Amino acid sequence: MDIAVIGLGKLGSPLAAVFASKGHNVVGVDVNQSLIDAINAGRAPVQETGLQECIEAGRQNLRATSNFADAIGSTDISFVIVPTPSGTDGFFTNRWVLDAVRHIGDALRKTDRYHVVNITSTVMPGSTGGEIRAALEQASGRRVGDTVGLTYNPEFIALGSVVRDLQNPDMLLIGESDPRAGDVLAAVYRQFIRDGVPMHRMNWVNAEVAKISINTFVTTKISYANMLTELCEKLPDADVDVVTNAVGADSRIGHKYLKGGLGYGGPCFPRDNVAWAALARSLGAGADIAMATDSVNQRQVDRIVSLVGGLTSPDAVVAVLGLSYKPDTTVVEQSQGVMIATRLAQLGYRVLVSDPVALDNASAILGDLVVPVGEAASAVENADLVVIATSAREFASLRTEPFVSGGRKRTVIDCWHVLRPEIADVANVVLLGRGIASKQPT
Repeated sequence: MDIAVIGLGKLGSPLAAVFASKGHNVVGVDVNQSLIDAINAGRAPVQETGLQECIEAGRQNLRATSNFADAIGSTDISFVIVPTPSGTDGFFTNRWVLDAVRHIGDALRKTDRYHVVNITSTVMPGSTGGEIRAALEQASGRRVGDTVGLTYNPEFIALGSVVRDLQNPDMLLIGESDPRAGDVLAAVYRQFIRDGVPMHRMNWVNAEVAKISINTFVTTKISYANMLTELCEKLPDADVDVVTNAVGADSRIGHKYLKGGLGYGGPCFPRDNVAWAALARSLGAGADIAMATDSVNQRQVDRIVSLVGGLTSPDAVVAVLGLSYKPDTTVVEQSQGVMIATRLAQLGYRVLVSDPVALDNASAILGDLVVPVGEAASAVENADLVVIATSAREFASLRTEPFVSGGRKRTVIDCWHVLRPEIADVANVVLLGRGIASKQPT
């Protein structure tokens, strides 16, 4: 099929590359010339696992332009995947979606070709059938459902594994203006997703509600696991990993995302509960669970900072290992590691920071508050206390030598339980969720 992808950023570039690698003819559209040039040169415009390989596999089917008329006039469907940032009221804002839709509409005036406009960006309930539909009809001079289709099809993906997630979805969520539009969208995916992946087709508002519901339910599981972590720390002989392993074995609950550790971060999860609560208030409804989930999440940084204070002296050197919001990504937005490092530095600790891929991005935020260190082992050697803030492979592979450097015994707060067992023979290893609240400096 002939496809346009509007927006070639962290999600749009992988989406375009995956489609092209699976045989679709794809033209990417963006206003950023550097992204366009990278795609046309066969280079990944953003850092994402597997993206370069995907671009190379679909090179003959993939090109990019800034010309909407060129892209829309030659394609059957466009995927709009641009940012929908949070406003001061907590709602997602559609200004870039509307801008893209108006450009698409203008281009549609120049052709009689049937075209489906698919909104992939996450939007607030009521957006697709409200201002997005109105903007498309006004700009195109067409009526949605006749010669133009409008669908809402958000992806369920995570930065660092976007290429893999796009090709292996648990299900597809399709909000459609009419069956014809939904059929066109479904045909795009049937070319490469495995047989048996369920397609949930519904109206726009139900799809919009379902998308945010899924995200906020996942964050609720994360905060619930972290609540259990806090409780287990106060109970002698309790172990949160043993508890969550048993709880997750119940088929009504499941193991995914039910692991005690630090809070969630990134560009999506933190804002979703805020948006959910804002929507509920505007409707006169309640969103108590969403607000409680957000409250528990915000408390996690304070817990670690307090724990550091109980395990070391105020003049200690603290190393924070892990600055991305999750392993294997350069994204540091709402990163627990960055927030922990900031708070510790503000309290007067000398803070060293390290991350396998996100050190530069984190350093741009942290500035002179901290000292960046390229190798995790070097950061450990120069610290009195170490906080493992992500489960990056580099941290899991650390050996005992850095922990005994200089002949002193270090304290390590392993938030994700990733260290080799032998590290506990040479360091005071503190594992979250294992009755650690009363421990004192060694």
